[in-house]
Amino acid sequence: MTTQQVLFIQGGGEDAYVEDQKLASNLQTRLGEDYTVLYPPMPDADNPTYAAWKQTMQRAVDEFSGEVIYVGHSFGASLVIKALAEGALNAPKALFLLAAPYWGGQDWDVSDYELPENFADQLPTDLPIFLYHSRDDAWVPFAHLARYAQQLPQATVREFADRGHQFNNDLSEVAQDIRELESK
Repeated sequence: MTTQQVLFIQGGGEDAYVEDQKLASNLQTRLGEDYTVLYPPMPDADNPTYAAWKQTMQRAVDEFSGEVIYVGHSFGASLVIKALAEGALNAPKALFLLAAPYWGGQDWDVSDYELPENFADQLPTDLPIFLYHSRDDAWVPFAHLARYAQQLPQATVREFADRGHQFNNDLSEVAQDIRELESK
């Protein structure tokens, strides 16, 4: 029996790999043995560059055979969608973005991370996209969710009131959405 492959991309910052390991492990536990969650460490998480992360993501995708589901958290989510829009990653079976910052606005104007203009037009039209964000996120403003939802009107949006930036290390809704997507 073949397992469904999931690529989990961490957020940025010091200790991000260790903190997001809890999310990746929780997702693996909730998905069960029918899924394999790959969680590669990203380079220089406390001083990240798009080029280095893109290259690491490309190498990770190359390890898979068949269809892959991408799950990105925070900074990693913003770079996964950027790489997809630029054609730098193979199209996934589905895309799950958790607490994704939307680069290009006030206090978020880092050109290396910004999405290309009309990025949504560069994504596969039939790509299932899921967006998750908590209103009490102390790192990425909740308003960033609305910016993604506006650009990606086909996306399924999941809002939480009190799960914080790390979703209380509980990705049960993400796992449920992945399993439901698989059952269709």
